[in-house]
Amino acid sequence: MITRESFVDEIVALIGESEVSLPEDVVRALDAAFERESDPIAISQIGAILENIEIAGDKRIPLCQDTGILIFDVLVGTGARIDFDIRDAIFDAVVAATNTVPLRPNVVHPLTRKNTGNNTGKGLPDIVFNLVRGSSLEVSVYPKGAGSENMSRLAMLKPGESDEIERFVLETVIGAGGMPCPPIIVGVGIGGSADLAARLAKRAALRPLGAMNDFEQGLCDAVNMLGIGAMGLGGDTTALGVHMEMAHSHTASLPVAVNIQCWASRRAHKKFS
Repeated sequence: MITRESFVDEIVALIGESEVSLPEDVVRALDAAFERESDPIAISQIGAILENIEIAGDKRIPLCQDTGILIFDVLVGTGARIDFDIRDAIFDAVVAATNTVPLRPNVVHPLTRKNTGNNTGKGLPDIVFNLVRGSSLEVSVYPKGAGSENMSRLAMLKPGESDEIERFVLETVIGAGGMPCPPIIVGVGIGGSADLAARLAKRAALRPLGAMNDFEQGLCDAVNMLGIGAMGLGGDTTALGVHMEMAHSHTASLPVAVNIQCWASRRAHKKFS
């Protein structure tokens, strides 16, 4: 049975790993974008991103000065033997990681803007629990920066306006321009309610790269035709991918949300036995 102390230590290490290195699928996508790029400025920008990734990994320092707010997905097996509060333990791990990784203190009161100093606060870190069969415990962490998160948008379309989804996605990307540090990953949530569509868009944006369906690929091609390019300076690759997640919705509504992820699509996963 895992102890609380060892769990906290593992989560601190997991947060650190997510901040200093990128998943292989993201690095491959950036490498591919670099190889096919035709614009000299974009080539230099993507080259700088790849160099940044290498330096961060070698020196074990955060990939970006914005170490983000932390999102956790926790899968708990119905047969798992755990004798401590997982949420409290994750909070303690975030506090410890703020000092050891280190993480920039990013969490503030929404109105007074007073910084808590340790990346925790009411509702943050964002921890989502799901029960699964078995006895294992799995934790995934996703640091999410503000530059891309601030570009999120929600539209409550009319039920018959499904042909407006592509327009809304493209308008969102155009409005974002270079602010989310492209090449980006575009997450689209369709259906459900307003809050569910937003959650679906976030989940889609954080999905691993490399497997788009025909509709997603078509949207990705359309985004890249915009020519916004790396860091908004022009080029062939504005988006590394476009991902969609859907839910059934009320007969009278069609919610569509867009969540944008910057090139530093950070995530790490740990399975506890």
